[in-house]
Amino acid sequence: MSKAAESRTIWLACAGIGVIAILATLAWGRRGAIPDREPARDSAVVTEEYGKRLIAQTTEILGPDVADPRMRCTNSRLACASCHTGAGMEPGNLSLATAITRYPRLSPRSNGNETIEDRINGCMTRSMNGRALADDSLEMRAMVAYLGFLARQDAATAASLRKAHEPPAFKTPDRAANLEAGEHVFARRCAACHGRDGQGLPASPDLVQGYVFPPLWGPNSFNDGAGLHRVLTAARFVKAKMPLGKPDLNDDEAFDVAAFLNSKPRPEMADLDRDYPDRTKKPVDTSYPPYADSFSLEQHRFGPFPPIEAWYKKLRK
Repeated sequence: MSKAAESRTIWLACAGIGVIAILATLAWGRRGAIPDREPARDSAVVTEEYGKRLIAQTTEILGPDVADPRMRCTNSRLACASCHTGAGMEPGNLSLATAITRYPRLSPRSNGNETIEDRINGCMTRSMNGRALADDSLEMRAMVAYLGFLARQDAATAASLRKAHEPPAFKTPDRAANLEAGEHVFARRCAACHGRDGQGLPASPDLVQGYVFPPLWGPNSFNDGAGLHRVLTAARFVKAKMPLGKPDLNDDEAFDVAAFLNSKPRPEMADLDRDYPDRTKKPVDTSYPPYADSFSLEQHRFGPFPPIEAWYKKLRK
């Protein structure tokens, strides 16, 4: 197949997915208005359905353009479902099906015991570039209720029918990422949906409706404290899920395009130097200092990572 034919095929596939996503977004919106904030502060609002809507339609409910200033909790215009596809119901990388079962747990990033509410707020302040929700807020309680529903549904599914939640195997290339090669992968396999400028495809001219295909960098994307701003984390996600509907990139392509995306400007989070008080537990691809080792910032951002991994492995012996 020629490159022109391949590009047309990818564009048509993205267009089809885009139409479906827009229709789905409209359908969600017609299922009922956002509960009135004043009279609705009771347990009836804390429903799994509302929690699912918060995951799927985050921008429309908690985004920076909503009418009620009290509800403006995010500064990006992403939805949680931009990464947790299918409102977290899709199996594989970043599935939310069993998320609640892994908490509370010790978090190396805070060096403390982390609850599921803490984890949600980690996404709110990093991936959504916003502010934390109160643990007892309707929105937090609804999202926790939805995650509980997903876990119960997963547990009730017969093992033979349950789809794997683990991502496909990814072997870290033993080299630094090639940003130029990553740019070529982006242009060939990603730009048709996310735009050549990486700014995504809005669902409508009114950005309160969010995006069909999310922006990958810039002011409406995740900030530099988010997990996806780590190249190896992003590469595993890209290999498992992208291009949407046809995730067929190899390890090298996923690695290079993840590095290219993370070389682009995005919002900056304050006080990142407080993360990982025990520096020896900091992931090797964390894109911001300080580190326990003497490897350069450039190497921590783009590799090669095996020498850093080997250094920490020796340190822990």
